[in-house]
Amino acid sequence: MLDEAWLFLGETAFAAKIREWLKTLRKKRVAVVFATQSLDDVAASPIAATLIESCPTQVFLPNPRALEPSSAELYRGFGLNRRQLELIAFAAPKRAYYWRQPQGRRLFDLRLSGVALALCGAGSPEDQALIDAVLERSGAAGFAREFLKAKGVRDVDSVFDAFAAPLAAE
Repeated sequence: MLDEAWLFLGETAFAAKIREWLKTLRKKRVAVVFATQSLDDVAASPIAATLIESCPTQVFLPNPRALEPSSAELYRGFGLNRRQLELIAFAAPKRAYYWRQPQGRRLFDLRLSGVALALCGAGSPEDQALIDAVLERSGAAGFAREFLKAKGVRDVDSVFDAFAAPLAAE
């Protein structure tokens, strides 16, 4: 798994190594996961064609600018059509994702709420500042409880206490 893949794709030697791995791994029963926030990072890579061909399952984040000419052209390079761009353009951020694979494609909604949304959806600069402040204030041990409270999740203490009770009994 390569998270923030753009870091690796920008390095010519490493990109060539990824290309070699993909050609070897396609003969085996494995999953290779690339995650990047920007399609342009993939498209600008010297191994873009190999990445697109070797990664038949793709998940696209919502993007309200997907229908704009320059963005649409980028998405078309990944094989998406006008209807698929509309789905991506009007999808709810941090909730809906467009999944495409050889067996089919669809827009899906994770339907995250409460605790799951507070944790999985924390990615903005404000969230990062809050994370730093909560860590400084409560330390790693108390982070989850205090972060969820700061995000406005209700009944945090009762949820944590309910999980702690069975552990204390053991």
